[in-house]
Amino acid sequence: MERKKLGLIVNPVAGLGGSVGLKGSDGMVEEALARGAVPQAEHRAQVALQELLYLRDSLTVYTGAGSMGENIAKELGFACVVMEGDAAAATTAEDTRALSLWLQGQEADLILFAGGDGTARDICATAGEASVFLGVPAGVKIHSPVYARSPATAGRLAALYLEGQVSAVGEEDVLDIDEEQYRQEQINTRLYGCLRIPREPAFTQCRKCSSAAGEEEAMAAIADYVADTMEKDTYYIIGAGTTTRAVMRELELENTLIGVDLVYNYELVASDIYGSQILELIGDKKAKLVVTVTGGQGFLFGRGNQQLTPEVLRRVGKENILILATKEKIMKLRGQPLLVDTGDAALDQYLSGYHSVICDYNETIVCKVSAG
Repeated sequence: MERKKLGLIVNPVAGLGGSVGLKGSDGMVEEALARGAVPQAEHRAQVALQELLYLRDSLTVYTGAGSMGENIAKELGFACVVMEGDAAAATTAEDTRALSLWLQGQEADLILFAGGDGTARDICATAGEASVFLGVPAGVKIHSPVYARSPATAGRLAALYLEGQVSAVGEEDVLDIDEEQYRQEQINTRLYGCLRIPREPAFTQCRKCSSAAGEEEAMAAIADYVADTMEKDTYYIIGAGTTTRAVMRELELENTLIGVDLVYNYELVASDIYGSQILELIGDKKAKLVVTVTGGQGFLFGRGNQQLTPEVLRRVGKENILILATKEKIMKLRGQPLLVDTGDAALDQYLSGYHSVICDYNETIVCKVSAG
């Protein structure tokens, strides 16, 4: 049997800024590290590769030096062909583009890439018409539907494609936003092109979409109910999104649209906080977390709200998580479960199950939550 060629690209700094409140990693690597961020992209790519271990004897991984893929592929025992060149201490977009072009020149059967929308954009700029790609989600903002729902599902879909059990291929959009504008709460999404990916909707995420203009009344009713039922002497961690922003407006408090705010007894305690800051501020007092669903994708955690670290989620407890979403947003998911992709498999399983979603004043829908 002819050995298959799997291309592998890891953007080792992808997602670095998410857990420390930087809303992205472009140009922010040093700041993220100074805040205590821990790189996760290699680990997430490794989770994907682990799903391919049973194909190890019939597969060769073509990849970049060091942290761009070589380290994890060799650690898992795959036969490797590494692009010539030294392992850079800090990789750049040019490194990603160069590796993508090299992999296509090697005629890789499938190119797995771990990163976020910026990584997909760099690869799109080099993509030939014959190449097939698949994204392993490792970034902060992932609007593009060229990514699998989680690292593990990326690996499973890659295996099915390489084995021929999934043969259909289709084009999906590569989207990205300006991170500087994003940090200033101005969301400007642009289409940069398309990538061909294995066509299997059960494994890949949908395109992110914003709340519809007609949902303001529904969001206001949800916000009114949350405000009316807030408990005394309890911290409320308010997550990112337009539905949670409605809660802050109801409370007449300033809001960080794409960040995390903290409220106590109807007063704003802190704005735009993250991980360790949240834990320090709430201490041992009771805390509740207010989050919404990513429109079109259905994610609760793991897309654009990495400030809510696994440590924060465990500290709060799933019984203290309030999920807000309009009926229209839930209906648009067409029965798919709400998704969690925290990077911690045990936590994802803990958060899974059936949860009530507040969809109107004193009205809830029960939705299934599952690991991405």
